[in-house]
Amino acid sequence: MSDKNIKLETSAQNTWCPGCGNFAILAALKGVVAEMIKKGTPKEEIVLVSGIGCSSKIIDYINLNSFSSLHGRPVISAQGIKMANPKLKVIVFIGDGGCYNEGIAHLIHAAKRNTDLTVLVHNNRNFALTTSQFTATSPKGFKGKSTPQGSIEESFNPLSLMFSLRASFIARGYSMKINHLQDLIKKGAKHKGFSFIEILQPCITFFDTTDFYNQRVYEMKKGDLKSDQEIIKKIKEWDYEDNNSKIPLGIFYQRKRPVYEEELLKK
Repeated sequence: MSDKNIKLETSAQNTWCPGCGNFAILAALKGVVAEMIKKGTPKEEIVLVSGIGCSSKIIDYINLNSFSSLHGRPVISAQGIKMANPKLKVIVFIGDGGCYNEGIAHLIHAAKRNTDLTVLVHNNRNFALTTSQFTATSPKGFKGKSTPQGSIEESFNPLSLMFSLRASFIARGYSMKINHLQDLIKKGAKHKGFSFIEILQPCITFFDTTDFYNQRVYEMKKGDLKSDQEIIKKIKEWDYEDNNSKIPLGIFYQRKRPVYEEELLKK
């Protein structure tokens, strides 16, 4: 089957801001899905799950089975879908606000259980769709609609949280590096277990971090993290508050663990 025969376009009008990083994420996703279908994964067995926010519009722009959940609930909704039909390949799209604020309990337990999902977090470090309120990854001092004088909260490192839970695949990508991101999504989707990929995705309208990331991101060498100490050090190289450190991209951790759905069906 050629890529030309794989119809992924929809008639939905795209309402993202011109230049939004979500266009790049969509392009990377389409490349991964086209390859999956070409290699034998039935199109009808790929399911996309989203919630509320700019990131969640992505399911409108790709012709696949999908489910739109409540704000902060895509991960737990996806887990229900996976439990009902374990053969499905389920990919979740969620923003940093929905994932790290409203939905953080669902994220924690899905990672701890090693549910077989691929979770793509579009991290623009603010609630962009509602015109910019601070989230758990907004830097201290962030000025938005809810914190006009600047947020007094420090941001947290989601990768540290995921590693503490032994999420079995932990990675970080950048929307402006489409080929690298596409490779991460492909490997995350192929991984059997909980795949967590945080995507640094500048909000060019309310919090444009493009220049900041362009000056600091770099791709890690493959396979250079062998011990827990090395992984933790690399994860903490950028602590989301340090404006001077470099920002590593790539796979930080990947291990095999029993998958929740398979263990559940044994009972």
